[in-house]
Formats: sequence, structure tokens, C-alpha cells
Amino acid sequence: MSNSRKNLLLTGASRGIGHATVKRFSAAGWRVMTVSRQAFSEYCPWEGGEENHIQLDLADVEQLPESIALIEEKLGGEPLHALVNNAGISPKGPDGSRFNTLNSSYSDWLHVYNVNLFAPMMLAQGLFDQLVEAKGAIVNVTSIAGSRVHPFAGSAYGTSKAALAALTREMAADFGPHGVRVNAIAPGEIDTSILSPGTEELITEIPLRRLGRPEEVASTIYFLCDAPSSYVTGAEVHINGGQHV
Repeated sequence: MSNSRKNLLLTGASRGIGHATVKRFSAAGWRVMTVSRQAFSEYCPWEGGEENHIQLDLADVEQLPESIALIEEKLGGEPLHALVNNAGISPKGPDGSRFNTLNSSYSDWLHVYNVNLFAPMMLAQGLFDQLVEAKGAIVNVTSIAGSRVHPFAGSAYGTSKAALAALTREMAADFGPHGVRVNAIAPGEIDTSILSPGTEELITEIPLRRLGRPEEVASTIYFLCDAPSSYVTGAEVHINGGQHV
């Protein structure tokens, strides 16, 4: 591999925003390493995909140190130019209902928080040296549900994303003196295959009167990892067509 080629580690790459992000970075010549609890999928046809895939359940935080060692091995001594924490889970209640503060348990919440909050922090900690070497960037994917009660996203999901936004600010303060930038993006209603039924009805609340596209989110992620954003850190970019106003 050429020393000029940049390295990205992306969690949650197999569909939607993650899939579009792989395509965006690959098109720019980056090497993309992906993390998923599933084995590499044949529906993710990008260069070196299977070789650069790490199968890992982010909910099992006890496995993270071993997996970080595997990531370091795959890097082969090269720096890590970007870490994108895109993986997130938002389970439903037992009958498919919205997961709220009345129909969920501590173990349910811990499972969500392990994936949505603790894993991003632990990956950043574990890959700190490689990020510093590259003067790299971290992008945490939060959500519009982190700042308002959402009709579909559950309570554990929403509060974990609010916590991830706060963690982004804390990390920006801690990582900044070492030359590593940390930002977040907060997508709203994005047109992917995992949309909840009824999402189309929310379009009337969106000033741009349409759903967002995964490639629009991916382009913003790329901007936050690239040179034009070299003085941007600690920010949370809203990608929701104005739905937050």
C-alpha cells in the first residue's frame, strides 16, 4: 500500500449511511476498514472489503481490547486518518412498540449504551496513538433524536445520542492538544432501507420538504475528515433539511 493512501475505520458500514460513506471515501482513494457484528456481506462490493473487515459485536465491550489489537495489526504500522463511529442500535419494545422509559430494563439500556456511546469512546482511546500519528479526525454519528423526543426512535437511543453529542465536545477538548479533531453529525430523516413506517408523514415538518439522502450525509462526514475542515472541532452538524429549527 502506498504511504500516501489514507486509512478510515468505519463502524456500521453494511447499509444506509455507512454504505454511502464507504463509497464516498473509497472514491477518494482511501483504504476503508469496516466493523460490523456480521461477517462481510456480498452486498458490500468495495475494493478490499473482506480483507479490511473486522467482525465485532460492539455491544460486547469486553472484546474491544482484543479487537483493537486486530485493527492495529490490519493497519500494519500505518496511521489512522479517520475514525467514524456510525454504528447505532434502536431496539423496539416486545410488541414492536416504541422503546420508552416504561417498557425497558437496565439491561436493555446498557446494551444500547454499549454500542451507541461506550464503544465509540473505547475505540478512540484504543486507537489514540494511530490517530495522533495521522493528526486525524473522529466523527461521531448522533441523531436528531438526541435533542428532541422522536416518534419512532426509542428513549435509550435518544438519550445515548444526546450523551454522544456531549462526549464529542469532551473528546474535542481532550484530543485537540494532540492534533486530533473530533466532531459529530446529527442526521434527521434519511431515506434508507431501515426507515420506520410513518416516516413519510414527517416530511411536512421538514422545511426542505423531503427526506435526506445517504450520500448527502456521507459527503458531510468526508468534509469533516478532510483538509477543508482542518479548523473545525467540537461541532455537531445538523443534517436534517431544517427539521431542528
